[in-house]
Amino acid sequence: MTTFMPILAVIVTIITGWALIKRYQTHLVLLFAGLVLLVCAALLTDVNFLPKGVKASGFWLFDIFATMKSIATKQSSGIGFLIMTAGGFAAYMDRIGAARALVDVAVKPLGALKAPYLVLAGGYVVGQLLVTVISSAAGLAMLLLVVLFPIMRAVGVSAAAAAAVIGTSAGMTFAPTAGTASLAAKVAGLDPIIYLVQYQVPLALPTLIVATVAHYFVQRYYDKKGDDVYAEAVEVKKADAPVVPKWYAIFPVLPIILLIIFSKLVVSSVKLDTVAALFMVWVGVVIVEIIRLRDIKKIFKDAMAMFQSMGKMFAGIVALIICAEFFATGLKVSGLIDVLINSAQGVGAGMGAMTVLLTAIVSVVTFLTGSGVGAYSSFAALAPDVAAGLGGSVEALVTPMQFASGMLRAMSPVAGVIIAVAGAAGVSPMAIVRRTWIPMILGLITTLIVNAILFG
Repeated sequence: MTTFMPILAVIVTIITGWALIKRYQTHLVLLFAGLVLLVCAALLTDVNFLPKGVKASGFWLFDIFATMKSIATKQSSGIGFLIMTAGGFAAYMDRIGAARALVDVAVKPLGALKAPYLVLAGGYVVGQLLVTVISSAAGLAMLLLVVLFPIMRAVGVSAAAAAAVIGTSAGMTFAPTAGTASLAAKVAGLDPIIYLVQYQVPLALPTLIVATVAHYFVQRYYDKKGDDVYAEAVEVKKADAPVVPKWYAIFPVLPIILLIIFSKLVVSSVKLDTVAALFMVWVGVVIVEIIRLRDIKKIFKDAMAMFQSMGKMFAGIVALIICAEFFATGLKVSGLIDVLINSAQGVGAGMGAMTVLLTAIVSVVTFLTGSGVGAYSSFAALAPDVAAGLGGSVEALVTPMQFASGMLRAMSPVAGVIIAVAGAAGVSPMAIVRRTWIPMILGLITTLIVNAILFG
């Protein structure tokens, strides 16, 4: 029976991948895949799959759903609540116009440049830096389409080139409040800011440089070959957000500034929690809005965007993480992870090879499905066991996987952000991904190389 379970896990994983590629609902696919593995483990083995601290009920079926409850409770009150709060804060910043103000301020210097492809390269850098505070790939892309796209078109960059840059702007989601980044920090057992500064930024900087240079040459090359416009561009309307003073641009950045100040990096004697920082700035901005506008009824209505979006984040990302961890639990109890670790040790492969393997798996699933969150969430939970078995660090394993989930999304013609940007620019999704795959692949290779040098 012990040999059968790893084989079953491989079969279930392949079927799961097929279902995701066929666009079945990701949450339920992962949930039922985990359920199949846990039911088989309960019936065919005597392995204890209950999470630490959960007492056995005396009936295996009840124990399976007690496991699900434990995972849901842990995620909802821990990393899940952080993701919900961050999503709610981002929605409020967008509602009051602060996110738009930040993008306006960030891209304004690009208008002074006259060299078309320097503007393009600068636009990519600005977009990738903005993702630290606007972690939604689609949300950031829509803002950049309104503000940055006209600037690039005005200096002579083609619509397809501009769309390719905007579509890849959230390739490396290294924001401490982004869903995948927060999950990576949690898996690694680190504070999100410490994880950002000590592990993500050292990989992100060289990756950003390589991807920027690649964008410069790739987009110029394809523009010389001729553009492939296929339809009239869909008009990208300006957001309904109100016009606000430019100093509102500080509000989306303020939580990160406070978290850096009140951390081990600066003021170690005072610790500021990420969720507390987001709520504190949110309340502070509501007070500023009351002082500036004096329309309390409208201001309170806008402030509810925080809680409304938190609910949407739970239904989307947090529920997905719960289902992905349930699936990961099934993979663990199947013994498949032990087989992989033992096989790697048997052939002399270490953390470097396993990092490349898991990153490749996340990359392929992300490319085929257009969503990096599901692929990354499914395998991130396995990182501590793999790292412990091979004597490596969790951080060195999860960071390339997390970057891959964003970069390969920017290469997928079925990704929502690519489809949206293509429609707005009036080009085909394939025309965009033809221009994004070289910068993103070179960026991912850079990530793996630098990761091996620094943390391998």
